Amino acid sequence: MKTKKLNTVTMVELAVLIAVVLLMAFTPIGYIKTFGLEITLIVVPVAVGAVTLGPVAGLILGTIFGITSFIQCFGMSPFGAMLLSINPVSTFIVCVPTRMAMGWLTGMIFRGLKMTDLDRKVSTSIACLLGPFLNTFFFMSALCVCFYHTDYIQSMVTSVGATNVFAFIVAFVGLNGIVEALSCFVIGTAIAIALMSVQRNTYQSK
Repeated sequence: MKTKKLNTVTMVELAVLIAVVLLMAFTPIGYIKTFGLEITLIVVPVAVGAVTLGPVAGLILGTIFGITSFIQCFGMSPFGAMLLSINPVSTFIVCVPTRMAMGWLTGMIFRGLKMTDLDRKVSTSIACLLGPFLNTFFFMSALCVCFYHTDYIQSMVTSVGATNVFAFIVAFVGLNGIVEALSCFVIGTAIAIALMSVQRNTYQSK
């Protein structure tokens, strides 16, 4: 009976986080439009789910994140729409598998950190900080592999004055990546710690 109730709580939390991802994906909250790469705050609920509910939940949330990101390419994101017009398959690869990997690995990282002597709050903070880093790393890696040779990306390379791929990534991500990382580090950590506290109280009360 206790396990069934705990599973129900887990499913409810996952459902709420899925709803948050969907809400953010189709409102200005999730994607802050800037030149080129958008500031993607959806990494926050994905990281929170990966940390509090485990790698599988992170994978599920990352998949939904990736699918909504791909949907954005159909007219909602100028950058994504341009990529889609160049190569739809490559655009899907850039949007979806990268976010799936980010969600799953964030959960695995936290699971690994729990096996160390680190304080749980410190482990949570590290995982929430690495989540957006992984998102940016996988996204930009896939983008450069699939599209760096195209005229569209090369025009951006020229506009930012990059002399190589690494310089382009640094210039292109820039402030956006910092905002994503800090947002997930501060907000994600606070929410994850609060949810884990609720989970412990729920477990102890059963």
